[in-house]
Order: sequence, then structure tokens, then C-alpha cells
Amino acid sequence: MKKTVLGITLLMFMLLSLNVVSQNDTIKKKGYEFTIVKELPVTSVKNQYRSGTCWSYSSISFLEAELLRMGKGEYDLSEMFNVWNTYKDKAKKYVRFHGSINFGGGGAFHDVLYVMENYGMVPEEVYNGNTIGEKGPVHGELDAVAKAYIDQIIKNKNRKLTPVWLQGFEGILNAYLGAYPDTFVYNGAEYTPKSFAQELGLKGEDYVEIGSYLHHPFYEKFILEVPDNWMMDRIYNVQLDELMNVIDNAIDNGYTVAWGADVSEKGFSWKKGVAIVPDEDVNDMSGTEKEKWEKLTTRERQAALYKFDGPVKEKKITPELRQEGFDDYETTDDHGMHIVGIAKDQDGNKFYKVKNSWGTEGQIYDGYFYASEAFVRLKTIDIMVHKDAVPKSIKKKLGL
Repeated sequence: MKKTVLGITLLMFMLLSLNVVSQNDTIKKKGYEFTIVKELPVTSVKNQYRSGTCWSYSSISFLEAELLRMGKGEYDLSEMFNVWNTYKDKAKKYVRFHGSINFGGGGAFHDVLYVMENYGMVPEEVYNGNTIGEKGPVHGELDAVAKAYIDQIIKNKNRKLTPVWLQGFEGILNAYLGAYPDTFVYNGAEYTPKSFAQELGLKGEDYVEIGSYLHHPFYEKFILEVPDNWMMDRIYNVQLDELMNVIDNAIDNGYTVAWGADVSEKGFSWKKGVAIVPDEDVNDMSGTEKEKWEKLTTRERQAALYKFDGPVKEKKITPELRQEGFDDYETTDDHGMHIVGIAKDQDGNKFYKVKNSWGTEGQIYDGYFYASEAFVRLKTIDIMVHKDAVPKSIKKKLGL
């Protein structure tokens, strides 16, 4: 009898233990939970596929959101129209510099404003840039062929440039992206790219690009020293807290933010939909925890920190730490994206909701991810916002 009671007691204890373990496993596997604080209306997620054109996708997403904010309705604008025009002008500059500047598929937010002001815009249905039957842009061959062509122009075996080299380059663009749309019909009306852009009512002068760097004076413009800034365009420089203030003020007042950042970090997980900067400092751990932590190898520590199983303590990001990352190439001009909202995790930590251009397949948040405040402070290269989204105190310092 006693054995039976003891056996039943042990069995109940084991079942309860298993239940606790099961609950703990559920908690561990649960990961981050986000609550939206504020989210702004945007158009659907697109896919840049196998092309280095995030700059065009993020800028177009940003401008489409601007049209929504302005009450203009929902538009699906062509990303590849920007690619065609910037590739052409980039080639001209590359030849003039005898090949001593960067040439490739990358670009910047201001490239799209430049195209809009100088060449116009077109709808996606008019110019999707897909001539080879793929489900999205595949630019490996285009990039290689375009670069090889202009390199040969610069080598110049004729000893002087021919007057038709640019015509030949445009032929490459037309072959890979489609014939340039000089005129088109949209919703029953005939347009040129310029007349269509004028009807949209967007103005490049309404938008500003802002960064935060210690190697340039604050509240002045400077040339952002990244390879994809082929136009040598200048952006405003503000202090780091002010940069974050601009982002927050924009979202709070109904303006989205084009966001250039580095996502080639172990703290970024596209699959899990989270970008964080875990703090490896163990000073605030209890004695036993600290001893265990210090016995782990670097690899074991990183494996523990980057599981993305739930909120972790993040590193305090200073302007000096941020500058160091930029100076030593740890933070590079990696990817253009679109900040569309603010959220909090289950511990109340602040995150930014980010719209990406990698499609929605195999991703937990349907093409979006959440970047922590620390990640945005550390890894932002620059942002583009409507100048009315900038707080008045900062506008005054910038002379806007």
C-alpha cells in the first residue's frame, strides 16, 4: 500500500515536472512578442529578388507612403525606371572619371529624387523591368555586362571616345530592363514620365537626408563617404540623440522614414524578424551567473546571445561606438529599408517596425521585421524624411 502511494506520488511529481518543463520550453520557443504603438499606412511588400536595388525599392515604398499621407491614393510605382536612368547617368560619370569612381547596381535615396526631378516617374504596370521571364529582377548578368562595356569604353582602343558609346549602353539597358517608356497610357490618359510625376505632386525639395557622424561638423551638410553615393550628394549632420528624435517625431506625426542601415550583422535575423545589439557585458550578473558566463567560450556566449528567443539586455550605444563602427568598416552602406511604425516587446523595450524588400516567403512577419532602438542607433547610415517631419528645434539648427 505504502509502495503504491509512493509510486503514485512519484508519478504525479514526474508528470508535474514534465508539465513545467513543457511550459518552460514553450516560453523559450515563444521568442519576441511585439505590440504596435503606432503604425502608418503603406503599400504592399515588394521583392527586389536577385538585384542590388534596395535603394530604389525602399525609396519608392517611402514615396508611395507619402502619396497615401497626402491623400493621393494608392500607387504602385516602377522601381526599375529609376534603375534605368541612374545606370545611364552613372555610366556617364564613370567614363568622365576614367573609371576611378564606383559603378554597380547600388544607389541611395537621393537617386530616386534625382530621377523624379530630372526624368519623371512611371507606374509599375508600365515599366516592370522584367524582360527575361523571372519572377523578379535578376541583375547578375546585367551588372557584369554593363561594367564590362564601360570598362572597354574607358580603355579606348580607338584612342578617343566614339559619339555612339552611350547609345550602345542604352541598348544594353533596353535589352535587360525593357524599352524606355517615352510615353504611355495609364487609367485612360496619355503621359510622359515627367507629366506623370507632375500629376503625383511630389517635390524633391520637400525631402532631406540626415545622418550622425563625429568626423564632420554638426548642423552642416557633408558628402556621405560610402561607395554607393556616386552622385557625391550631401546630407545633414546632427547629433545621435537628435537623429533618433527625428525618426520618432516623424512616426508620431504621420511621416514614414526611409532608412539606410547595415543588416550584415549577427544581431539581425531575417527569419526571426528581429534586429538587436545584445550586451556581452556581465557586470550586472549575480556571482553564480557571472562565473558560469565567464567560463563560456566566445562562440558559446554568442550562441546564447543570438538565439532570438526573447528580450535580452542590449548594449548602450554612444556616438563614439557608432563612429568607430563606421570608421573601421564594421558598419557599411548595406541596405535601404522603410521604417513604418514603432512597437514594444513583451518587456516594454522600444522597437521600430521596418518594411523590407525581400518578399514575404519564409518570414515570420510577412516581409517586415523589428529593429531595436539600440540597433537603429548603432547601424543607421542615414535616413530620408519629409522636412516637415523634422522637429522645429532641429530644423532651426539646420536652417530648414
